[in-house]
Amino acid sequence: MQANKKKQILLVGNPNVGKSTVFNTLCNKKQKTGNYAGVTVASHSGNYVYKNEEVEVIDLPGSYSVYPSSEDEAIFSKYLVDEQENYAGVVYILEALSLKRGLLLFQQIQDLGIPVILIVNQIDQAERRGITIDIQKFSEALGIKIIQTNAKEHIGIDEVRESIFNNEFVKTDKISFETPNEHRDFIQKLASHKGFTNEYRAWMSLSLGTDLGRIESVMEQLHNPETKSLVPKRLQVQETVRRYQNVDKILENVISKQPQFKELLTEKLDKVLVHKFWGYVVFLGILLVIFQSVFFLAEYPMNWIESFFSWLSAFTAEHLPEGPINSLISNGIVPGVGGIVVFAPQIGILLYFLYLLEDSGYMARVVFLMDRILRPFGLNGKSIVPLVSGTACAIPAVISTRNIENVKERLLTILVTPFMTCSARLPVYSIIIGLIISEGTFLGIKYKALVLMGMYLLGFLVALFSASILQKFIKNKGKTYLVMDLPAYKKPLFGYDLKMVLGKVWDFITGAGKIIFIVSIIIWVLSYFGPRQKPDEVVASNVELDHSYLAKMGKGIEPVIAPLGYDWKMGVGILTSFVAREVFVGTMSTLYSLEDDAPEVKVIDKMRRDVKPNGEKVFSFATGISVLLFYAFAMQCASTLAVVYRETKSWKWTGFQLAMMTGLAYFVSMIVYQILK
Repeated sequence: MQANKKKQILLVGNPNVGKSTVFNTLCNKKQKTGNYAGVTVASHSGNYVYKNEEVEVIDLPGSYSVYPSSEDEAIFSKYLVDEQENYAGVVYILEALSLKRGLLLFQQIQDLGIPVILIVNQIDQAERRGITIDIQKFSEALGIKIIQTNAKEHIGIDEVRESIFNNEFVKTDKISFETPNEHRDFIQKLASHKGFTNEYRAWMSLSLGTDLGRIESVMEQLHNPETKSLVPKRLQVQETVRRYQNVDKILENVISKQPQFKELLTEKLDKVLVHKFWGYVVFLGILLVIFQSVFFLAEYPMNWIESFFSWLSAFTAEHLPEGPINSLISNGIVPGVGGIVVFAPQIGILLYFLYLLEDSGYMARVVFLMDRILRPFGLNGKSIVPLVSGTACAIPAVISTRNIENVKERLLTILVTPFMTCSARLPVYSIIIGLIISEGTFLGIKYKALVLMGMYLLGFLVALFSASILQKFIKNKGKTYLVMDLPAYKKPLFGYDLKMVLGKVWDFITGAGKIIFIVSIIIWVLSYFGPRQKPDEVVASNVELDHSYLAKMGKGIEPVIAPLGYDWKMGVGILTSFVAREVFVGTMSTLYSLEDDAPEVKVIDKMRRDVKPNGEKVFSFATGISVLLFYAFAMQCASTLAVVYRETKSWKWTGFQLAMMTGLAYFVSMIVYQILK
């Protein structure tokens, strides 16, 4: 039996109401959710089939109003209005704890004549705070059926699917917002002039400012000399005040609160976790636990993975026929891919902790705490969202700057966000820290964990320092502020977050693995062949590594990198890692496997015992610190550069960022090496 024509619906709501969770549950997707605004900054789509009907769900960025104040809200408003003929209706999500705030946008959508299905999510959270919502009265007051859900527990989702299937979208003819008397005649004339079916569409057209370029000519045609009162922002404020007055009347008969309700765990915890002093102490303590776990918990699975790839390399070397294919697979591809896969447990552990912190509601407190620190450096309070996101990956972090209203502040955030330590840097940090830092402990905490936390804090501090300098050259026109709700603490969904992490780790392995696979082949070819040694040779094959084309290329750039303490092999690793930072580790794994005929020996041990021609250790303490600082500052990610250009639409700023970060990395690494050597 064939499926019917695809039905398209929009998923709409304020930020942080569980919209992405509803989307994931409906479509069985793995879109990341978070407990702070700005997680979804572009529209996402997913499909599901219910009773033989295929439904496409468009998850729009969260917004508080149809009037956009930032780029992500502009995406929302444009799609909502311009694509109205293409979708069947809107599934609107209200959060039980923030009904008043959410009803503003809901009423605006209703007044636009858009069909709506209404969901009230997380009613259990309201009940825990002693808040009772009379759903029956609420439904009657709004003139619409209300579906209660708890998306994380999959409660009410089937009812949502059934309502969508039955087209239970409600389109009301009654407009809840009455046009102010002083503008009514003009709005009616404008609606008629532009062919709008309701007055609110004409009011919105003026309030958005989209017709400002043509307002005077329209006014002349409609014989309306009043121009001073038609300021878009003033009209928006006028509407917002009137709508909230209407919302208050609705909710006073719907919501009841228990008097003297017992203080909840959320309020008790927040006395410490957002305290001006203890909040930061607790946050640093949590970071220490995370980084200790990154090394301690990952140790065993990393050893298993490394042993497996060492065995696989030895197995292929022994059982494949002698020749180039044997060398390519056993000394090139297997060590290269294994060199990056081995760090999957550390990345998984780090991401899992971050997801648990977001899921529990604590990450929103981190955003709140960091807002106090960011302001003196010229960053918007909302800048903390991309900065925090940057600890996972700079690409979605740069995209998330769309929720910053001020253009200058958004540009400043884009320029400094790549300094934050992303998961791609973790393999580089891990292998270098393993080479140069001892196994000792301080107060029970591994030295390695302390150094790793130090690298994360260094990235944050350098981002602030860079912002403080750049703000002198990038002038801001006015200020914007961080406005957010601190959500109630929740028990994390450990299984759901683990599923998310496994998906992200697999994406990392497959994404980085493809790059490493290609790079390993290129490195092997350049290392297997070399310039001719005899007059009758075109090229020499199966040469010593030091006589290969790769060595010749690496030694060609050695004078440039020698002041940083690097040999030619490290130079090759740095060049290849301009594709992606983690490629450095795969490149080093391949190079040291090509140079050594003992596949059973771990790569890190080969690197540890490597020496320069003068007998000096290649990876000395000074060299290791130099490498750590280089990767802390350098823009070693082509994908991030591409996203920066897409978001800024400026080659000037993209080129400036590349030059600034790479120049800083080179200069700092050179100075530190020369001091420490």
